Amino acid sequence: MDIEQYATEHSDPQSAQLADLYRRTHLHRLYPRMCCEPLQGRLLKMLTRMVAPRRILELGAFSGYSTLCYAEGMPPDAELFTIEVDDEVADDLRAEFDASPWGQRIHLHVGDALDIIPSLSAHEPWDMVFIDANKRQYADYYRLLLPRLAPGGYIIADNTLWSGKVLDTAANHDAQSTAIDHFNKLVAADPAVEKVIIPLRDGLTIIRKKLPEEL
Repeated sequence: MDIEQYATEHSDPQSAQLADLYRRTHLHRLYPRMCCEPLQGRLLKMLTRMVAPRRILELGAFSGYSTLCYAEGMPPDAELFTIEVDDEVADDLRAEFDASPWGQRIHLHVGDALDIIPSLSAHEPWDMVFIDANKRQYADYYRLLLPRLAPGGYIIADNTLWSGKVLDTAANHDAQSTAIDHFNKLVAADPAVEKVIIPLRDGLTIIRKKLPEEL
């Protein structure tokens, strides 16, 4: 038994719907490793409980696992907007969300996140954002989202250690590794936010936008 398995077994279990979705993702989807792991999912639910956001935005739904983890933790008056670029999975995602207790509060948008974010952000700021979409555009997402994030709000970015490739971008000079390293450096140098990278699975960065009086 490795340490992550031990931690999973001593944390809250995933729901029956999530367990079934996780299994189906690994049986039927290409690149199933892109699916959120159960331990990470429990962390996302817990963070959502702690922050108690009213408006949540997710970039990159994939099979909907992480979406449902956020939905589990959100307050009764919260709404979750998720953007998925792959239109071929839209019907499956809608069916998955509708089968959950939070279906009416999960809003799926299909297309490029950079095109969709401005229209969704026109009236109210975001309290929590999850970035798990095109790795080459992480810095673009961040620059677009930070002004639209409520003071004291959170951005959570997945895959920010990128299988350790960020340690040596000279050797790993593919576009994804270079872009993730650039994003990490951009966030680390930004005095407007607090940030911490958690080395869970492929790296999870938690970013908090400072209040005006903290600047």
